[in-house]
Amino acid sequence: MTLLGFTPTNHPQQVGKRGASDTVDERITPQWLFDEWNAKYRFTLDAAANASNAKCERFFSLEHDGLAQSWSGERVWCNPPYSDLKSWVARARAEAMHKAEVIVLLLPANRTEQKWWQEHIEPFRDRKPRTFSDLAVKVRFLPRRINFGVPGNEGAKFNSSPPFGLCVVAMAHPMREEFIS
Repeated sequence: MTLLGFTPTNHPQQVGKRGASDTVDERITPQWLFDEWNAKYRFTLDAAANASNAKCERFFSLEHDGLAQSWSGERVWCNPPYSDLKSWVARARAEAMHKAEVIVLLLPANRTEQKWWQEHIEPFRDRKPRTFSDLAVKVRFLPRRINFGVPGNEGAKFNSSPPFGLCVVAMAHPMREEFIS
């Protein structure tokens, strides 16, 4: 809850009753953006992808449900479906605390007031973990809007940027904090 007593919630278009769908949620991460972060983290798993847009050899598609799979021991890249950010960020936090080496999420930067951000990112963002139950989280707000590939425009040759900015969130257990510093 905010100071004004307003409890923010996701807009219905962001959490459609259909759930995640490649035809609605597929945004192909630009290769240059992935390469920048992959050079630092050497990803082993793309947790939310399909055969045509996966950035890692190992990936979980809609059919394999990345939310239901183990990310244990992995270095995870995740451009999650924006229709269900709460579930993906909660899962990333849980996996970062117990199993994964590091998790990097590409998220909308205009949702920082929402409950999922306030519970899973903001309390840990850009500060030194104080206990082993804290999460090490680094956030980098990208300086411009990004053109994504989408079905029919895979190479993002025409404008396919969302109407908001993005941020990259890196998470790790405090014992693996060196991964994100």
